Amino acid sequence: MTTVTVTRSVPPSPFLENLDRTRWRLKNENGRHTWHYLEDDEAARRWPQTLADKYYLGLPLNQPTLPKPQTPLDAVKNGFSFFEKLQLEPGNWGCEYGGPMFLLPGIIIAWTVTNTPIQPAYRTEIRNYVFARAHPQGGWGLHVEGDSTVFGTALNYTALRLIGVDAEHPIMVKARGVLHAYGGAVNAPHWGKFWLAILGVCHWDIVNPVPPETWLLPDWVPLAPWRWWVHMRQVFLPMSWIWSRKWTAPETGVVRELRRELFVQPWESIEWASHRNSIADVDNYHPKSWLLNTVNWVLADVWCPYLRPRALVGRAEDWVGRLVDMEDANSDYSDLACVNGPMNMIVCYIRDGPDAYSVRRHRERLEDFLWVNSEGMLANGTNGVMCWDTAFAIQAAHAAGLAEDPRWKPMLTRALEFLDNQQIRENCEDADVCYRSQRKGGWTFSNKEQGYPVSDCISEALKSVILLQKTPGYPQLLDDQRIFDAIDTLLTYQNPSGGCSSYEPTRGSEHLEMFNAAEVFGRIMIEYDYPECTTAVVTAISLFTSYWPDYRPAEIQSFIEGALKYIKAAQRPDGSWYGSWGVCFTYGTMFALESLASVGETYHNSADVQRACEFLISKQRSDGGWSESFESCEKVQYIEHPTGSQIVQTSFALIGLMKADYPFVDPIKKGVQLIMDRQQPNGEWLPEAIEGIFNKSCAITYPNYKFIFTTLAMGMFSRKYSKELVQ
Repeated sequence: MTTVTVTRSVPPSPFLENLDRTRWRLKNENGRHTWHYLEDDEAARRWPQTLADKYYLGLPLNQPTLPKPQTPLDAVKNGFSFFEKLQLEPGNWGCEYGGPMFLLPGIIIAWTVTNTPIQPAYRTEIRNYVFARAHPQGGWGLHVEGDSTVFGTALNYTALRLIGVDAEHPIMVKARGVLHAYGGAVNAPHWGKFWLAILGVCHWDIVNPVPPETWLLPDWVPLAPWRWWVHMRQVFLPMSWIWSRKWTAPETGVVRELRRELFVQPWESIEWASHRNSIADVDNYHPKSWLLNTVNWVLADVWCPYLRPRALVGRAEDWVGRLVDMEDANSDYSDLACVNGPMNMIVCYIRDGPDAYSVRRHRERLEDFLWVNSEGMLANGTNGVMCWDTAFAIQAAHAAGLAEDPRWKPMLTRALEFLDNQQIRENCEDADVCYRSQRKGGWTFSNKEQGYPVSDCISEALKSVILLQKTPGYPQLLDDQRIFDAIDTLLTYQNPSGGCSSYEPTRGSEHLEMFNAAEVFGRIMIEYDYPECTTAVVTAISLFTSYWPDYRPAEIQSFIEGALKYIKAAQRPDGSWYGSWGVCFTYGTMFALESLASVGETYHNSADVQRACEFLISKQRSDGGWSESFESCEKVQYIEHPTGSQIVQTSFALIGLMKADYPFVDPIKKGVQLIMDRQQPNGEWLPEAIEGIFNKSCAITYPNYKFIFTTLAMGMFSRKYSKELVQ
């Protein structure tokens, strides 16, 4: 049998610092992923690298060349032959969840100000990754495919200096030139100024107010923070506590040097308060409203210096500290994501002391966000994508008919066991007090410990469980009551519009967007309706009803009717739907068409579906594929990716067309052929453009989509057009 070596990594940076990557190991403790570098030869021998480790690290795999596929189903089987080898011991699939370039600096600053030792291997691999992701013109952007910004450049420059990179290194000199051309770090957005103030590189006067007193507002107040989107809420929480204390780490030599390097004017001469609203145009994706500017002026120049009672501040800080503790307790210090986790750690360090359990546990949990790939060490957007990807992998295999094939039963059984283990079995402690919604029966994006279910994550996991447990030969791991628990929680996500939001129902008015202080993101202040979340819930409860028709039938029917009304209302004039979590119109349209198909609306009987199909067909390229850039999400218009057709967006479009029962098979065959042509001899597909997005402006990776949605599209084709052959 011949083997094939596939190059998956990017060309190495000329500044790469050598490190023996055969010593890295991924540890998976029931869905908790952490990376470990084994210095000791004997330890490395006792814990050999897995094929998955090597794949993530871009090391040679030497996998066999598989028989050339003659049909799409053959290609599906080849794809799963490779993907199966990446399945981890608990039954899930892992991957990096990178892209944002502002996450890793937050962790490094948190390590630095809390005197957390940074392992030498971490320093080396962080340096390698950040160097590899430097923009060709110098500096760093908001995310890996974006142009350089003050936010990305100031924070990543700072992070590199904190881990020991010399200021005169060529990459640093180039980055400094870009930063200075943008006016220096005084033009960073709010979050950038906040991190630099903690470090002592900026004075706190440059940071717009983040008063913890806001958390004392009665719940009925329209501005009360419990109404905000959960990510904004949980970032604002520790940020407000730290801002109120104006805490700054002890000054160091590196901090003094950064004060000289990050600004275009002498540090001592900067009028910090005058730069609270300074921001470079390249960073200013969502300019602050006149209302927010007015509120900030009142808070900074009137409330804080003249009116702010110390007793009220004490009450507010105590309450915010308690809410931070609840967040930590309900997630075992995993916290919601990679922004509030480091901030919560700093709160605990200041309040509880360096040796407190809360600080020690945060130190351990920050490891969950780190990932090592062929370029080095990065920070994931969350602590992983385990439940999400595993659920979709099950659905892709099922769509191709592999669930009935004994060859694939062990792989799918292990995946089912993982979802069984990751279902949340209880609501949060003190849920009403800490503003948490019902979660019993749900699944998170990552793992159970993180503790935040999402409407589409619950839905996709539930569908996968039902599909396998209703297939003969699979264990019945989730009894009916656990299925009912998931349905009960799903039914809480619908908003008055009929649409579904992500983490919890919408709690506030869209007018709250006028208080969006982040500047670099859009649509972050409240929960919104999403076609992809709405579709996931509709298809999950529709599948559920086909097996349990007597469970809450009237409520489910009403839910579906409202959801479909929202889906139709959200369709754009060109026939598409905007996708908020994937790139972009191909993604949103795929999900919306699945919603309509679930109630029998197809190309043959629905003008809405016809318009959507014509939109997709109008974007097909001459090679049979679809190409869409993350810029579609930023600019809310379809923009092709400059590198050409992408297998992931091609798969999105094909799935949408097949769900819609599009009657003309030739365009679909051409798309399937492109996916087959891009498959490697060992069954894998190579990385292409970035697949995901959040908050309209920040791209993020979903590496397993190139396995999941390609096999799903080809599996659907093989069943729907069993007599059709591609050339």
